[in-house]
Amino acid sequence: MTSELCYLPEEVSHDNAIEEINDEAFGPGRFARTASRIREQGPHDRTLSFVCLDGDAVIASVRLTPVWAGNAAGHMLGPLAVRPSHKNRGIGRKLVRIAVEAAAGAGSEVVILIGDAPYYGPLGFRPIVPPTLLLPGPVDPKRILADPLVDGVEARLVGMMRFRTD
Repeated sequence: MTSELCYLPEEVSHDNAIEEINDEAFGPGRFARTASRIREQGPHDRTLSFVCLDGDAVIASVRLTPVWAGNAAGHMLGPLAVRPSHKNRGIGRKLVRIAVEAAAGAGSEVVILIGDAPYYGPLGFRPIVPPTLLLPGPVDPKRILADPLVDGVEARLVGMMRFRTD
């Protein structure tokens, strides 16, 4: 018998499973990555972060953290992680779509991530050209991808990305 996948907003009760999934996907070195430096500045937004359940088990998650991307009020997407047993089934892509739609509904101007253009490009993300957005650590500028949610926001993606408290 196969259970149906269910996509839900993240809850506190999911925290341990999410940490386990992120550890499986990225290992302990994830805390040294540039994206983690932004996440350390403040909490992700649980109302814009989602999990996928297979039955009662959390098998994937995506989180959005509020940021200033230059002069644009946006969100940073990540980490996105799926348990190895459930990869290549479209679960990660669906979580990204759900999160971006939720960010747009919450008035976000842009969703930013550090990732691979071949994976995220079909989901609406593209490199920032020229690369004008700075992050608090080393990163390949071609991996800083943006999904603009309002017209003209690209011109304001200039300067340092940092946690947003408002």
